[in-house]
Amino acid sequence: MSRFRNSSDRRPTSLTCRKRTGLTPTASDTPAATRAPRRQPANAPVHLDPGRFDLLTFDCYGTLVDWEAGIIAAAREACAVRGLVHGPARASASGSAPAPAGSSARGTPAGVVPSDAAILSAFGAAEHVVQAERYRSYREVLALTLRRMGSALGFRPTPSECDAFAASVGDWPAFPDTVAALRRLARRYRLGIVSNVDDDLFARTREHLHTDFDWVVTAQQVGSYKPATAHFEEMAMRSGIPRERTLHVAQSLFHDIAPAAALGYATVHVDRPSRGDGSGATPPSHARPDVTVHDMASVAGLLELSE
Repeated sequence: MSRFRNSSDRRPTSLTCRKRTGLTPTASDTPAATRAPRRQPANAPVHLDPGRFDLLTFDCYGTLVDWEAGIIAAAREACAVRGLVHGPARASASGSAPAPAGSSARGTPAGVVPSDAAILSAFGAAEHVVQAERYRSYREVLALTLRRMGSALGFRPTPSECDAFAASVGDWPAFPDTVAALRRLARRYRLGIVSNVDDDLFARTREHLHTDFDWVVTAQQVGSYKPATAHFEEMAMRSGIPRERTLHVAQSLFHDIAPAAALGYATVHVDRPSRGDGSGATPPSHARPDVTVHDMASVAGLLELSE
């Protein structure tokens, strides 16, 4: 049975979106005051009809789930059991703090807990390297990532800490606005997940999202990690919904917006506030989304049809 509401007697509202090709904005389209995205400058807005889409696909971790909280908690726990203390260490552009005499590893001074920004930057750099080597399960990726993070930040995690970090994914919390926004969107659209994760880890996360997704595509199922395009190609094949009727919503410019846009999908960047600097726990990217918002509630508000 179709889950779409009958919208034949409704006039769809328009979205204020970022220009990609062939559409001409007008001066009246630009709000008087907007919050500029942290990672991406605003460009000319255009109108996008929310009634054009049948399927919304979402990245999960970072978009729907607060993965920064889980990443930071794991690193801080490893520091706490080693008796490290909070100090003035600051993250550099490379993800580690300046290294004074007597410092450990590649940056954070010996005995000092790394900053949130340093932790997230180290995670983004390490995870990308591990995923690019060859396909491994996400549990393996996270275990190896924590080891690389420890090397950069000045601690050496034990095998049990690496395993615990990987297993913690299913306990990472959803953002407060996620569940309500997904419920609103599910009244009108089909919903899908495209995630760099293992099936069993997402199964636990799914319990926190309280949403009946129509399709879920994981890294385990396609044998690769975004920004490779296999997730998107698999979603298109399973759903049978053409790309021009699909909108991809994600936090990571690097993992999601860049490959989705390259394939011709319309995209929404959920530019959530980060505890880190720059691109947070993901590598930087110059990808250009069609529209940028700052939370899932805004996504739901933009995509709902007028009553």
